[in-house]
Amino acid sequence: MPDISARGQDFYNRVKEFIQTQIEPIEDEFWQRCHKLNPGVDWQSWQWPEQYHTLRKQAKAAGLWNMFLPDDILGAGLSVTEYAPIAELTGRSLIAPNIFNCNAPDSGNMELLWRYGNEAQKRRFLMPLLEGETRSVFCMTEPAVASSDATNMQATAIIDGDDIVLNGRKWWSSGLGDPDVDFVIFMAHTPDDSKDRHHQHSMVLVPLDTAGVKIERMLQVFGDYDAPHGHGEVVFDNVRVPVSNIIGGPGMGFEIAQGRLGPGRIHHCMRCIGAAEKSLELAIHRGMSRTSFGKPILQLGGNMERIAEARVSIDQARLLTLYAAQKMDEKGVKAALTEISAIKVVAPTVLQEVVDMAMQIHGGMGVSQDTMLPRFYAQARSLRLADGPDEVHKTMIAKLELKKLGYGRPKAKP
Repeated sequence: MPDISARGQDFYNRVKEFIQTQIEPIEDEFWQRCHKLNPGVDWQSWQWPEQYHTLRKQAKAAGLWNMFLPDDILGAGLSVTEYAPIAELTGRSLIAPNIFNCNAPDSGNMELLWRYGNEAQKRRFLMPLLEGETRSVFCMTEPAVASSDATNMQATAIIDGDDIVLNGRKWWSSGLGDPDVDFVIFMAHTPDDSKDRHHQHSMVLVPLDTAGVKIERMLQVFGDYDAPHGHGEVVFDNVRVPVSNIIGGPGMGFEIAQGRLGPGRIHHCMRCIGAAEKSLELAIHRGMSRTSFGKPILQLGGNMERIAEARVSIDQARLLTLYAAQKMDEKGVKAALTEISAIKVVAPTVLQEVVDMAMQIHGGMGVSQDTMLPRFYAQARSLRLADGPDEVHKTMIAKLELKKLGYGRPKAKP
C-alpha cells in the first residue's frame, strides 16, 4: 500500500470488507445465473441477474460509488494514487468494478465528460452515468484498418449546418450488449486542411436510439460472448446529431483521448494486479489440496519456484504502476508517458503469465467454467491489444528514451 490519506485508507478498508462479505460469497452463483439468463447470440434479450442490481444499490448506499472520480461531490475525491489500491481490490472479482460503478468503459467516459463536457452534456449524459441509471460505450476501433494507428480511422464526422453527420463501422465496442446502454461516444475523422493530423478527429455523443445506428452483432472473445456486457460491431449510416454533441469542439478528439486514457490505464493495470493476486491464491490452494505421487502438487515439477516467480512479478508490476500513478498525480499525464506505457505492457503480461501458471496447477478444471481463471486469461490477453497493443507502447517508450539522449525519431530508409 502506498502512503495515502486516512480518507483513502477508509475507502480501501470498506471496499475490501464489502467484497469479502457481499461479493465473493455469491460470485460463483452469480455467473452461473448469468449464463442461464444469457445463453447465446440473442444479445437483445441479455439481462443482469437481480443480485447485480441489489449489490449496486447496497454499494451506492454505503458511499462506495464513483470512487475513481477525483471530485469531492460527484466522486470520492481520491487521487489516482489513492484510488489505485482500491482498483486492485476490485480486480480480484469479475463483477466488483460494476458493482461500485467504477467499471470500464463507463469510468473513462465519465471522467472524459467531467473534464471536457459542457454543462448541457453533463446534464444529459454524465449525471445519469454517475447515478448508475445508464451505461455507455466508446466506439473507436474499426475492422477495415490497423487501429493501432488511430489516424487510419475511416469513420467520418462531417459538420453540416447545425448537425454533424456520422458514417462508419466500429467494432470491439465494449459494453454494447448491456441492457442499460443509453449512448455511445463515437470518434471519427473531421477533415480540416488547416489543422495537423492530430487535430482532425472529433468525439461525438450519440444516443443509441438515433436513426442510422445499427448494432449488427456481438463478437466472441475466445468463444465467449461476455454477456450481458458484450463487445459489439455497430454501423453508423448517415447518423445526424446536433453539433452541440461534439465533446470539446471539432478536431479535439486526440487531445481529449490522452486525458481519458492516462488514469484509465492505471485503473486497468491495478485491476490486472488484483486478478493476478487472486489467481496466485487459487493456484496455491489448489496445489496444496491435491496430491500426486505422494506429495502435494505444489511440491512437484518446479511449482514452488513458479509460485515464487509469480510473487516477484506481481510485486514488481504493482510498484511500477503505483509509481506511474504518483508521477501522474504530481506532474501530470505528459510527464508520466513512459511509465504509463510501461505498465500497459507489464501488468496484462504478468496477469497472463500468472493465470497460465494457475491453470496448469488446476489441470482440466483450470480451463473450465468452474473457476475464474479463463475469464481472467481473456481479460489479460485482450488488454494486450486494447488501448494500444504492446508494440505501440514499447515503441513509445523507446522514442522517449532516445529523446532523453538528444536523438530524434529514427528516419525510415528511402
